[in-house]
Amino acid sequence: MSEQRAGGLAVLARGMRRNPEITEGIWLTLVLALLSTAGGSVVPVVVRAALDDGFTADGVDLSLVTRYVVIAALLMVAIAVTGYWSKVRIFTASERGLANLRVDAFRHVHDLSMLTQNTQRRGALVSRVTSDVDQISQFLQFTGIMMIVSVGQMIVATLVMLFLSWQLTLVVLISFVPLALSLRWLAGAMSRAYDKVRASVGEMLAVIAEPVVAASVVRSHGIEERTQQRVDAAVSANYRNNIRAQTITAGAFSAAILVGGIANAAVLAIGVWLGVAGELTIGTVVAFVFLVGLFTGPAQMATQVISEAQNAISSWRRVLDLLDTPADVVDPGPAGQPLPEGDLDARFDHVSFAYPGGPTVLADVDVTIDPRQRVAVVGETGSGKTTFAKLLTRLMDPVEGRVELGGVDIAQVAFEDLRRHVLMVPQEGFLFDATLAENLRYGRRDATDEELLGAIERLGLADWFATLPRGLQTRVGQRGESLSAGERQLVALVRSALADPAFLVLDEATSAVDPQTELRATRALDRLLQGRTSVTIAHRLSTAENADRVLVFDQGRLVEDGHHDDLVKADGVYARLHASWVAQASLG
Repeated sequence: MSEQRAGGLAVLARGMRRNPEITEGIWLTLVLALLSTAGGSVVPVVVRAALDDGFTADGVDLSLVTRYVVIAALLMVAIAVTGYWSKVRIFTASERGLANLRVDAFRHVHDLSMLTQNTQRRGALVSRVTSDVDQISQFLQFTGIMMIVSVGQMIVATLVMLFLSWQLTLVVLISFVPLALSLRWLAGAMSRAYDKVRASVGEMLAVIAEPVVAASVVRSHGIEERTQQRVDAAVSANYRNNIRAQTITAGAFSAAILVGGIANAAVLAIGVWLGVAGELTIGTVVAFVFLVGLFTGPAQMATQVISEAQNAISSWRRVLDLLDTPADVVDPGPAGQPLPEGDLDARFDHVSFAYPGGPTVLADVDVTIDPRQRVAVVGETGSGKTTFAKLLTRLMDPVEGRVELGGVDIAQVAFEDLRRHVLMVPQEGFLFDATLAENLRYGRRDATDEELLGAIERLGLADWFATLPRGLQTRVGQRGESLSAGERQLVALVRSALADPAFLVLDEATSAVDPQTELRATRALDRLLQGRTSVTIAHRLSTAENADRVLVFDQGRLVEDGHHDDLVKADGVYARLHASWVAQASLG
């Protein structure tokens, strides 16, 4: 238990060190919080003085009572001002630090390689940046300040109670000993429970996000019931984990209320007995009842503080674990070697790749691609052609060998420079929920409207552009769903033309499009590739036929390399693939 508690404190300490903005000016904030607490504890003393001195056998001394009332009112104003100031300071500092933490976590997600990202549930990664940081914020801004104020309030209340009556103070402390001893066990139980809650939240987000994004697939395959069962299972798991955690919290809170009630009853009984014996005045007894409330209130809130603290520690641990995940594809940054300007060649120098703990998926590939050469990469599913493209664009790093562009090892090239020279166009060019112009500017941020229109014109897409209802201001919808699959491909090609890379890597779309859109895409692609080195993962017969060169992969190895006509005559792997394509085309 002590190890787990120490672990929780270590997580908090490490989180504070990582984002020191959170603790900026913390000492002034603590002083303000303690002043607010001290003021609240002094009010019962003023009430005691008003009762004992203002009410006598001769009557009520209104001037004295009024004086004490004014003092109490001024103390309440001071409590409000110092409490407000301390809360504003902690809100500002924590939000500044957590905003930086959120940005750091988001950037680190994008620094992780595609391989690492694919091993994580996307919803879980999103929850690190969103709900986990929100949970930390809730703790720092509310529970954290509550914990500081509560501890200070209990200390001051205890000191004042000792000043008034050591006997009643001893009664209160003895009443709370069992609860204090049980808090260690409760902290451990809550830590374990809320670790499971945070994990189930990430899993639930991932399971819910998938069918929302793939709604068309769910409907077209009629798997609504199966999908609903997965969502129900994830929601139920999160529900059970939350109920378990809240049950522990409720039990602890109820125990605190019970102990507080026992303490109050004991104070009243013994206080009245001491009062009758003449050892306490009525003002002291009344003041003591107020002070017991100031003492027991924080004790009752201790369970909520522990609950929120354990939830926040679980969240903070998960965010720090994300930030600890090494970026296995490291950006050399400004210290990197620049790529040469102009045309680029590519060289795979005995490159191999294997997933961690898995078999080799690309073995000893040794090939050179000349500048301005159009290369088609073909092979059966799982042959290694997509891995070849990802290594060429450094979405992953080889386990053996090196990949060079323009004679430079791309592992030594800064990401910014690499992305400026080499661009990968995926099968489905992702579009954001914005206008066409905003999506095109992902190719070049500073492009003017005239340059956007010029790129559309150069690719021969003016006739398609004329069909859009609002031109560049046409909204494409979430993931570009207001456009057809073929139109999304056209947008991706225009975006690539604006980026103007020397080297293009394309994963040819496999989705069927209407003949007119396919003709436009073919024409646009042909214009885009002019004067550039290109590697295309080919899924169409025409792409391989029109390429300057075809690389054929089979079971992770480069087995054939040559022109289409020569490879067909060789009657090898490519010839069989070509025959299969021809047969499918004739059936179509």
